[in-house]
Amino acid sequence: MLFPTTLVGSYPQPEWLIDRRKLADRFPPRVRAKELWRIPEPWLEEAQNDATLLAIRAQEEVGLDIITDGEIRRESYSNRFATALDGVDIDNPGTALDRSGHPNPVPRIVGRVQRKHPVELEDLKFLRAHTKRMIKMTVPGPFTMSQQAQNDYYPSEEEAAMDYALAVNEEIRDLFAAGADIVQIDEPYMQARPEKARQYGLNALNRALKGISGTTAVHICFGYAAIIHQRPSGYSFLPELAGCTCQQVSVETAQSKLDCSVLAKLEGKKIIVGCLDLNDLAVEPPQTVVARIKRALPYVKAENLILAPDCGMKYLPRNVAFGKMESMVEAAKMLRAELAG
Repeated sequence: MLFPTTLVGSYPQPEWLIDRRKLADRFPPRVRAKELWRIPEPWLEEAQNDATLLAIRAQEEVGLDIITDGEIRRESYSNRFATALDGVDIDNPGTALDRSGHPNPVPRIVGRVQRKHPVELEDLKFLRAHTKRMIKMTVPGPFTMSQQAQNDYYPSEEEAAMDYALAVNEEIRDLFAAGADIVQIDEPYMQARPEKARQYGLNALNRALKGISGTTAVHICFGYAAIIHQRPSGYSFLPELAGCTCQQVSVETAQSKLDCSVLAKLEGKKIIVGCLDLNDLAVEPPQTVVARIKRALPYVKAENLILAPDCGMKYLPRNVAFGKMESMVEAAKMLRAELAG
């Protein structure tokens, strides 16, 4: 199918499940933030399952082709995985600067970083059991996690990133074995810290993908629209992903009005094009989404384009998120009809 549609990963969590005001009023947590959940611990897993079903059904109802679990069980895209690893102290956190220069409590590395057990495997199994469509699961990237930690153990950040990569690699293997169609690695800090990404981040990313035979994607972004309202018109780290062994690269183009000519440098990759502006709560008409996708068509073959929002859909009101998805699905239909004609 031309122009398949999907999410980057997240979908809005219901207000009855999580305190959405508290979620939006802070930077994404790097350590656990259990205080965000409205449901007491004995019933939290059941509530998260119910909310995940709602997210799956919403995606199916609107007609998305590739379904995620909406990351409903996560307080942020990265902390669910990063705080489950061996070698990190989450009870006595350290401090690191986020991409906006704001200090944040973060896991403190006190020993060798290793995966103790599968982290998202049950999430994947739940998703696989509740939809017949293609499914995608997202995991935080090794470079990004190394930047969201205080290193009190390794001689260098690079060595920490490589051990994070081993943990991610083990997780990805389990996710594919359990039925994932696509696994996406989220690496926003490659855009935020491009020099370090060039020094060792790409090597860590490829180590995370070593020996993986399933379809993999890498997401790189400018930060959540709900938090970072101004963004450049170009990436500081993107052409370098031509050297990544992933099959897909996920980018944002809508809010930034990205100069899509850079996508020509990723020849051979499928491109997940962020085509919904999440900084604007108005639901854009399908014609606007079509125009955004057409900006990429001179540089990427139609058969290599996948439609998605810019990232951070979890911060939108649910009705706005649903409306934007509807517009994106309709835009995909319009593009298919135009090319067929």
